[in-house]
Amino acid sequence: MRKLYDRRWNVARVLFLRKNPLCVECKKTGRVVAATVVDHVEPHRGNYQKFWDEMNWQPMCKPHHDAKTAKEDGGFGNKSAEKK
Repeated sequence: MRKLYDRRWNVARVLFLRKNPLCVECKKTGRVVAATVVDHVEPHRGNYQKFWDEMNWQPMCKPHHDAKTAKEDGGFGNKSAEKK
C-alpha cells in the first residue's frame, strides 16, 4: 500500500483548511475555533478512494479530532467503535 500521508496530502490538507477554516464540532456549539486537522468522517482504514474523497473530509480542531479518533480506535481506555 502506498503511503497516504505524503506531500500530496499536505498540499490538499492546507488547501482544504483554507476553504474550511473552522472546526465543525465547535461550530455546533456556537464556538468559533480554527480547524487545524482534516478529519476523515468515515475512517479510511487504508482505503485509497475513501482517503481521497473530499466528501469524507471535515475540518476539526485538534482536541475534537483526538477525541473522535480515540473513540473510533479505542484509545484513552475507550472501546473501539468497531468492537462495540
